[in-house]
Formats: sequence, structure tokens, C-alpha cells
Amino acid sequence: MKKILYCLISILLTAISSFGQGLTDDPLTGGLVDISPPKGQVILAGKNKKSFQLRVLCYNIHHAEGVDGKLDLPRITRVILSVKPDLVALQEVDQNTTRTGKVDQVAELSRLTKMKSLFGSNIDFQGGHYGNVILSRFPIIKKNNFHLPNVDSGEQRGVLESVIKVSENRSIFFLVTHLDHRRPDEERLASAKFINQMISVSDSKPAILAGDFNDVPESPTLKEFGKLWIRTNTEIAPTIPVSKPIRQIDYILVRPKKRWKLIESKVLDEDVASDHRAIFSVIELLD
Repeated sequence: MKKILYCLISILLTAISSFGQGLTDDPLTGGLVDISPPKGQVILAGKNKKSFQLRVLCYNIHHAEGVDGKLDLPRITRVILSVKPDLVALQEVDQNTTRTGKVDQVAELSRLTKMKSLFGSNIDFQGGHYGNVILSRFPIIKKNNFHLPNVDSGEQRGVLESVIKVSENRSIFFLVTHLDHRRPDEERLASAKFINQMISVSDSKPAILAGDFNDVPESPTLKEFGKLWIRTNTEIAPTIPVSKPIRQIDYILVRPKKRWKLIESKVLDEDVASDHRAIFSVIELLD
């Protein structure tokens, strides 16, 4: 009887010893780490979480008229869907205007991409409207369209603001704008200050600003934005002229810096569908 008992105790102690050798505390997560001796693989358990990434596209679509003179909204849609975006900022979008055949481009883009849409009209034009659009794979829980400062009776510009619920417990600001193209830069600079003031009086929620700024990275306009925002492209990313880009005027910006990590940024290699190339970024939202 004693021999049987000793054998059972020995087997039990061996099992406990083997189990203990395969587990340890992970110094980063505090969870358990299972080490598989044959292959040397380390598997984290417990507190390891998958990072949350957003795919963001910014595109001036020139009311879907390409440099070949063709009006082709499905072609614009194919460019958008080519990068499988979560959020899209579009400029120069028509809604029920004569020049685009009275088509509601906002509704059509939403249908073709199967994304939620938001329109910010800045100009009444040819029996319809003209402005900026947000497309989102996520619910849009807040929206506002603000007219930007207008200098010398130029084309009215605006900034379309939204709050996007990107997960059960995360929401972000997503803004799209299209700034004045004229020289000098008085209106663009005033618009940059207006947008910075808008966002600075809000809470510290993470924010993305995308659009056609009609100015280059070293300009006073971008320096003004740089007080609150950072560019998602670490190097200059030319977007115009579309056939052979040499200047960047289209941007995706984020703030605050500590809440975002850049994963990828590029200009899409498409030179017919619009008179701008689209800029695309993959960014990670940090807790």
C-alpha cells in the first residue's frame, strides 16, 4: 500500500514540475507565457491585445470628371475601393448639378462603396450643390459643416466635421476640407487658424483632418496646421499634376501625436480618374 502511495506522489510531483517549466510571467503584459520546448515558440496569453488600425483615403475627385474628359463615377469608386478604406475624405463632389447629369453623387458613392456618407455643401451650383464628402465604414454619430473665412468674395470653402464611432468604446473626430487656391495665401492661412481654433476648444479626442489644402508642406498654411497636427507622410508625397506629380497639396493629418502611430502612407498610382492623385494612410490608434 505504501509503495502504491509513493508511486502516485512521485507521478504527481513530476507532472507539476513539467507544467511549471512551461509557464512563466511575461514582463510586458503581466500575463502567462507558454514556452513550447520543441520549437522554442513563445505564445502570449491573457492581456495581449490586437492593435486598432484605420485605413484612411483623401481624394479630390474633380466631380468624377477625369483628365480624359469622361464623367465616370464608377471609375472613382474603383479607385476608392482599391485600398479598402475605413474612412474617406472627398473634395469637389456634386449633388444634383447640371454638369453631372443631376446625379446625387453623394448617394451614388455611398451605394457603390457600401459606406455611410455625409455631405457638406458649400456652394449652390447649377441647380444643385457642391462641397465635401465623408464616407465611413463606421457609424457617424455627429456632424457639422462650417463655412470657412472668405476673402475678397472668393469661392466659399468649408470644413465638414464628424464624430465617428470606430469601436464600442472608441470615437474620433474626422474632418474634411478644401482650401482656397488663389495667391496670396491670406484666406488659406485664415482657414487653417479657424480649423485649429475649432479643434483646440474640443476635448482631447483623437482627430484626423484630411483634404486638399492647395498649399505645399513648407508653406505658412501647413506651418499653422503644424501647431496642432502632424502629417501622416514622413516624406513629401506629390499629388499634382496628376500625370507626373511634383507638388503635394493633399494631406492626411492627425492629432494628438501621442495617440497615433504611422503604419503606411502612399500616393495612389492612378493618373486618369481625376486631376489629383489620392493619398492613403494606414494609422494605428493607441490607447
